[in-house]
Amino acid sequence: MSLTSIITVNFNQPNVTIDFLKSVKTHTQENEVEVILVDNGSNEDCEAQFKAVYPNVIYIRSTKNLGFAGGNNLGVAKAKGEYLLFLNNDTEITPGLIEVLVAEMVKNPTIGLISPLILYYDEPTIIQYAGFTPMNYLTCRNNEIGHKEVNQNQYLKDSRETGYCHGAAMMCKRADLAIVGLMPDQFFLYYEEIDWCERFKKAGKKIWFTGKTKIYHKESMSVGKESKIKTYFMTRNRLLFIRRNTSFFNTILFTIYYTFIASPKQILVYLVKGRTDLIKYVFKGLIWNFTHHKNSKNLGFKI
Repeated sequence: MSLTSIITVNFNQPNVTIDFLKSVKTHTQENEVEVILVDNGSNEDCEAQFKAVYPNVIYIRSTKNLGFAGGNNLGVAKAKGEYLLFLNNDTEITPGLIEVLVAEMVKNPTIGLISPLILYYDEPTIIQYAGFTPMNYLTCRNNEIGHKEVNQNQYLKDSRETGYCHGAAMMCKRADLAIVGLMPDQFFLYYEEIDWCERFKKAGKKIWFTGKTKIYHKESMSVGKESKIKTYFMTRNRLLFIRRNTSFFNTILFTIYYTFIASPKQILVYLVKGRTDLIKYVFKGLIWNFTHHKNSKNLGFKI
């Protein structure tokens, strides 16, 4: 089988990353994969700990947190594989994952990005992801297929085009990046994989889901805790995504909707929850889009 480069990014989660490396070591053949681990601005250098678990890991340390896309792009620069498999460090894989994903891409050369079925690690019978519906560009909303369904192998034979891949696990061919480009680092956090899927679509490639293989994701079934960083980047990047991927007219319509309906609604939710500390980050996320070009680089955590 062709070489596959597994790329993962660690940010201050050494124990989780060690579990990930153990999973990869258990379920892959080292002569068929290379594992690239990007330590993305972590406080401690844990290279020795990681190599004690996976001696052949290619370790890259960045002194600065470059965000999800920036960290993965560092890994791409070192990758030698024909196929690139991007996996969150809080995932654990299953036997045959790479073989199935590669086989799907070989069978259908029009596939640009492919994701497997994703189950919750703490609730392994519950589905997190079985594809996405298409985006409604007027509201910048879509739905997760299969989300929180009990897994009864209903997607086991499913292999189909889908709206978007899931950033926790997605594979592409290295050759396609010469056309599509690297993952967009303008986002820093949230929406970058969705934007990347749009780039693949515009290049004539399909976005694919297969239920023939799966991974487990340690993300909580409940929505992640609200924070200043999450509020800022979710607000900022939802509008940024529309600016980068739709027409000028659609962008105007969405901006009106987002500024005068969606964002005030979110502010009201924060008021009800007593999270008034987050309200200014809604405004900051909106204001960024009125003061920066759509291709401006990310601001990192300086919010």
